[in-house]
Amino acid sequence: MNDVHVRSAERALSAGMWLIVSGAMLYSVLTVTPLMAAHTAPEWRWTAPILPLVVDAAVVIVVRLDSVLARLGGQGGPWPVALRWMTGAMTLALNVGASALVGDLVGVAVHSVAPLLLIVTAEAGLAYRRALTAAVRGLEEQERADRDARQQAAERREEVRQQRVRERRDHEAQLAREQREHETRLLREEAERQERVRREERERVDAAGRAEREARERREHEREQQQLERERLERQAAQKRELEARERGERERREREREQERIERERAELLAAGPPPEKLSEDRARAVVQAAFAAGLAVRVAAELSGWSVGWASARYQEHRDSAPALEGAAS
Repeated sequence: MNDVHVRSAERALSAGMWLIVSGAMLYSVLTVTPLMAAHTAPEWRWTAPILPLVVDAAVVIVVRLDSVLARLGGQGGPWPVALRWMTGAMTLALNVGASALVGDLVGVAVHSVAPLLLIVTAEAGLAYRRALTAAVRGLEEQERADRDARQQAAERREEVRQQRVRERRDHEAQLAREQREHETRLLREEAERQERVRREERERVDAAGRAEREARERREHEREQQQLERERLERQAAQKRELEARERGERERREREREQERIERERAELLAAGPPPEKLSEDRARAVVQAAFAAGLAVRVAAELSGWSVGWASARYQEHRDSAPALEGAAS
């Protein structure tokens, strides 16, 4: 038997027991209700099914709680036993009461079947559940013991394996350490031999290279002197170019100033001439309007000085305004 069989038996016991309890409750209600109706006042006969339902409800409580306590392995004490037997006795008395009152022994025997079956099934079910609970616990303890034994065996195997691994690792480490010591000794001897060779080679090179170093130093000194001379000449040439550039910039600045003075003078002459007696030529009118625009005069004044209309002068002002940003960008 294993845990699956125990669980299956427990489910079969629960299903069968609840089937018996349900049938006994239904049979008890149908049997006891006429007895209660016969011994109840006519106006209260509708309450006849209440008593068998209350007694059967007590039976359901007992069966349900007994199953839970049995599954948990607990003991409810004397009171659950008293309630179980009291409800069983009440159910038995109520079921056989009608037949017993008329002396019908066969009816007493027939109507006692369901209550007695319910009482015995409740006691047997409780015993079965306790036995099944004990069996389940035994299986669980056995499984726990087997699991602990397997775990201990696995731990022992792991300890043995780790011990072997440590021994193999120590042996390999010992071999590697001896190999490293041997290689280190060989490398040290080889390094000492190479150091002697290098020292002798350095002494020969030093002896042969001092003259070369002195010659190289002389050549480097000569190159430094030549480099200094070239740098001096380059500085002089750069200073000369810078002086020429400043002089050229100064000449250009003076030329721009003279040109600006000439333009200002021509503008002043154009504006000082006053309104002409007749309309000026277009080229001269344009020059007058340009001078007025540069001087910040009103459009009407420019029109009067040129002899042309205000609209024409306003259009020339707009042309100068449109060309002003482009001229400023070119100048910058």
